[in-house]
Amino acid sequence: MQIGPYRLASRLVLAPMSGVTDRPFRTLCRRYGAALAVSEMVSSNPALRHDRKTLRRSDHAGEPEPRAVQILGNEPEAMADAARMNVDRGAQIIDINMGCPAKKVCQKAAGSALLRDERLVARILEAVVGAVSVPVTLKIRTGWDPAHRNAVTIAKIAENSGIDAITVHGRTRACGFSGQAEYLTIREIKQTVGIPVIANGDIDSPERAAAVLELTGADAVMIGRAALGNPWLFRRIDRFLCGSAQSAAPETEEIRNVVLDHLQGLYAFYGEHLGVRIARKHVGWYLNHLPHPRDFGPLFNAQDGANQQLELIDQLFNE
Repeated sequence: MQIGPYRLASRLVLAPMSGVTDRPFRTLCRRYGAALAVSEMVSSNPALRHDRKTLRRSDHAGEPEPRAVQILGNEPEAMADAARMNVDRGAQIIDINMGCPAKKVCQKAAGSALLRDERLVARILEAVVGAVSVPVTLKIRTGWDPAHRNAVTIAKIAENSGIDAITVHGRTRACGFSGQAEYLTIREIKQTVGIPVIANGDIDSPERAAAVLELTGADAVMIGRAALGNPWLFRRIDRFLCGSAQSAAPETEEIRNVVLDHLQGLYAFYGEHLGVRIARKHVGWYLNHLPHPRDFGPLFNAQDGANQQLELIDQLFNE
């Protein structure tokens, strides 16, 4: 799949997830086969441009190419400025968020709330595409609610505005993350536009990824929640899609090394104080895929130092 000058090495993309897809996690998923890993969303609010969180989300040191940053907002000129700022900070692909269903985002008429105003969608897309020389992509849902699925219309607007690729989550904003994703709308979009289409929603196994690609005709799939504590899912899917009979399931020692490397990456990126706290949720997600004593999670979360956390992980795997 091609996005601008970038030919992706696989058909797998890591979804942008607030509080999750920081540089350490993006780098880890890229190592395991994600051809593209999109950053946490960066607000276009000028008042937050030099905020510590914004600067951290714009830190791409050592990150493999292409580097993709997602921006969020509802004002065309502010979004254009945010795109320029992130390109100056190292972004090679700008992704526009029109898919976030969170209340605090939609109440500000951003994220998936924009799908209700097709004229504003066009103005934002044209402003961002005209502001930067790098590829611009778009992430949407199928519509605001099941009675107003306008994703096909939005996709046509995106193509006409110069968007290089579009990702579609197979739910409306009203659906949140409940129920099952539907892929027929994504198939209709793929049959309608000429730009690459990425399918998203409930893709949690090699078999599901292959089925969604076949049903929709999409160029790639985007994986979000299923990758939490499970970065090797990308390798499993990639090998399955390539027809490899070789097992891609990780051995215990590999899992141990991944968890330890991930934690050390968090400490280095955030500093020990914040890194220890962020490590707790990631270890919780890893534990969903590992046998462990019932009290291990609470015990790990009670630790306030990096060395104590690392020692507990060693102890878990030694036992």
